[in-house]
Amino acid sequence: MVADALVVAYGIQPAEITKIAAGTATLNFHVTDDEGDQWFAKVYRDRTVLQHELAAVELAEFARAGGVPVPGVRRTRAGKLIDDAGPMSLWEYVADAETAEGGLTGDRWQAVGAVLGRLHRRLADHPAAAPKMRPASGLKDADRTRARFDWLITEYSRRETLSSFEAWALDAAKQRRGLLHKVDAILARLPKLTEQIVHGDLASPNLLLRGDTVAAVIDFMPPTPRYVSWEIARIGCDPRTILLGDQWITGLPDLLAAYQDEHPAAHPDDLTSTIAIGCAYTLASTYPLAEPLTDPTAVTPSLKSYAEARHQTALTLLSHLDLLHDELG
Repeated sequence: MVADALVVAYGIQPAEITKIAAGTATLNFHVTDDEGDQWFAKVYRDRTVLQHELAAVELAEFARAGGVPVPGVRRTRAGKLIDDAGPMSLWEYVADAETAEGGLTGDRWQAVGAVLGRLHRRLADHPAAAPKMRPASGLKDADRTRARFDWLITEYSRRETLSSFEAWALDAAKQRRGLLHKVDAILARLPKLTEQIVHGDLASPNLLLRGDTVAAVIDFMPPTPRYVSWEIARIGCDPRTILLGDQWITGLPDLLAAYQDEHPAAHPDDLTSTIAIGCAYTLASTYPLAEPLTDPTAVTPSLKSYAEARHQTALTLLSHLDLLHDELG
């Protein structure tokens, strides 16, 4: 199917096609054509979300046009960003790069901060929505969050037997449910923050690094206004980085300084609120504690490890906030 789409839709003669063991919404392939050029093919599993995927590709192209390191997407012979027959999109292949899942260290902090600042500076001009200031309390609906945790705890508690991960998830959910009043306090004390179009899923798997430089930003979501602080925290306070040790305490300010240099118009409150927003959002999230109930097939060993890391990260961030703001107790 992939070979046929490459020939018919793109006019490319594939010499080698290798499936990449990554991706949930897509099947991914590394393609080398008969001229030696390399491509990354994304085959979409669900045709009903193609408009959603098209909007995400268009946002990636918008960011790339503003100087953000985003792989170029190849249009079909008919000029489309997504081949309907595949359905598939075809991208430049980013060679000799690794994801940021190993965590941010050393000079990577400044490199990521600069690219993130450039990204947000560019996306502030996206026509879908202009930046605006909103109360930080809009990050999470307090009543819905409590209801979600209560549902999760009730569903696990009514089961006669629990796996070891489910038992851990129940304990973690109870602990986090008991901390939701602190989430309210964290958000209440923050100033109004900037909401604008952002990448939407800027976690470490979607940031490609080549040494200490950013090789590419990938897998955009459709243009949706979100808090700038939230997106900075997604990568700056990623569990894979926080759990490396205390180096994030000095590394994150380096990221924020590089961000500000690249995006001088950024509001200072958005930067100084990064840890608080990251803490509040992670504490109030039931992902992936709820996955055994909502999507059991997604509960892999890597997801279990990530769940534990994310929980520990939330508590680590909170402990640093407590040291700084005794009134949160």
